[in-house]
Amino acid sequence: MKILIVNGPNLNLLGQREPGIYGTSSFESYLPTLRQRYPDVEIDYYQSNVEGELINRMQQDGFTVDGIVLNAGAYTHTSIALHDCIRSLKSPVIEVHISNVHQREPFRHHSYLSPACRGVICGFGLDSYRLAIEALIG
Repeated sequence: MKILIVNGPNLNLLGQREPGIYGTSSFESYLPTLRQRYPDVEIDYYQSNVEGELINRMQQDGFTVDGIVLNAGAYTHTSIALHDCIRSLKSPVIEVHISNVHQREPFRHHSYLSPACRGVICGFGLDSYRLAIEALIG
């Protein structure tokens, strides 16, 4: 089984950015934990701050991987282009958020991506990624 994890804008700053919301660990330090927990799953990781690069990577792999875990960051609340990309893929996509977006600013309560995704997981910190992988390997 092969799963692609895609992180969007500002998630390269995990561990530094607003630690009260996002925690003190970088994603790069968390990724080995996921790979160790799921040794039979090939987990690839990609991060970009650029919307078009996220789309390019998901189109590149979204017809061959068994699933995509997507934390699109702020693009969740703005990107019809990512919505359309997700709809075009063969691979199922799980939308993930580290924080509980429904406890935050009102503009974060709406996702353009959720209708195109298999499911949404939010509010469990970095463990949200593990829960998404569990949903995909189900």
